[in-house]
Order: sequence, then C-alpha cells, then structure tokens
Amino acid sequence: MVTNIAPEVTSQVTDEALVQRRRAQFVAAAVELFSSQGYYRTTIQDIARKAGVSSGLIYQYVRDKEDVLLLSLLSVLDSYKQEIPQALAGLTDPLERCCVAIDAYCRVVDQRREATVLAYRSTKSLSADRRALIKVSELESNDLIAACLRDCIAKGVFREVNVELVTYQLVTFAHTWALKHWRLKELSTLDGYIEQGIDFFTQALLTPKGWRQYRKLLESRHSKADFRSRPENPAAE
Repeated sequence: MVTNIAPEVTSQVTDEALVQRRRAQFVAAAVELFSSQGYYRTTIQDIARKAGVSSGLIYQYVRDKEDVLLLSLLSVLDSYKQEIPQALAGLTDPLERCCVAIDAYCRVVDQRREATVLAYRSTKSLSADRRALIKVSELESNDLIAACLRDCIAKGVFREVNVELVTYQLVTFAHTWALKHWRLKELSTLDGYIEQGIDFFTQALLTPKGWRQYRKLLESRHSKADFRSRPENPAAE
C-alpha cells in the first residue's frame, strides 16, 4: 500500500509518525550534502551513507532524489509555518505581533541557514509542477508576515503601503542573514541584526500613533536609560 504523507511525495510506509521521523533524518543528511557538493553530484547512496541507513530504506519513503530535494525545501517553509504562530501565541498588540513575527522568521533562518541557501540555489532543479508547490508554500508562509502588516495598517500604527512588496523586503532581510552569513557574523550577533532590522523597518512604516506605541514597546524591553539614548523620530512630533 502507498500513502501520500507530504504533497506529491509517496511512501510505501503507512505509519505517518515513522514517515516523518525517517524523512527528517534523510533531509538533514541531504541538506548537508546538497549544500557542500551540489544537488546533481549527490546520489541517494551518498545520502544513505550520511544518514547511516541503506539506500533501499530511503526508497521506502521517497521515490527518487528529487523527492528528497522537495522535502528539504518544504521543511524550511514548514518551519516558518510552525514557529511564527507559536511565537505569536497569546500576543494581541498588532505592533508587538509584527515585531515578534519578524524575529521568529529570522531565528528560523538562523537555525536552517544551509537549507535557506539551498532553496535559493536548487529550487530550479525541481520539475515545474514541484516548483509550483514551493511557490504556493512560500506564499502561505509569507502571509504570516503580511497578516501582521495588514493588522498594523488597519489599527493605524503603520501607514498605507504595498503589503506584498514590504513582506518580500522583510523576508529578504531575514534570508540575507543566511545568504551573507560569512560577513554578517563578523559585523553583528543575530540578536543585534534582528533588533536593528526591526528598528529600521518599523520606523519607516510607523504613523505618529504607531511611533508612540513603538516607544512604549521599547520601554518595556529596555531600561529607560538605554531608551533615552535613542534619537527622537520626527513622526512623534
């Protein structure tokens, strides 16, 4: 019997929990190999050796190497869909939710740096129908950020902007931590990178009302002495 656990990827194993565990094992090995030696030079045998299993076992869970690449790329997008909602749980203030969503996105990127770079490098190696799946999943994960932006605009703390464009600017900011990590790690910690990025983007979007709320948000996170050292924003006048 064949089951379809992940989109377009069939398995001979029917135990969904086991399928997920095994595929995670294969994906971890594959991402490392795809990143170090390239997708085309990596074989199922290489992945099996790295994962400490037989190639025959891998073929019980996927049909071919392209399945493994698809699962690898989807695993990153699924991480956004899991981690961002978890980070937002219990938060009601729209501005805080937006900041926390960006923070969570960046932290997933940091945890999955190799896979993030792989997505830029190897999505083109998928067939057209599977690239379409990646695009759909990307839009779904992007909407977690876009929804926060729309809520901030609706509540009057962000000015009217093209939400889709700003979402991609924020996503690209997060991805850059992985794409240029060789240099950025010498310039900043992850916390510093996130903090400066959020500060930059929010101040570009804040209304006077939003700026007042942003100051309150910062005051709750920093000492008043640290906060007073920050420059004033003309929008607050």
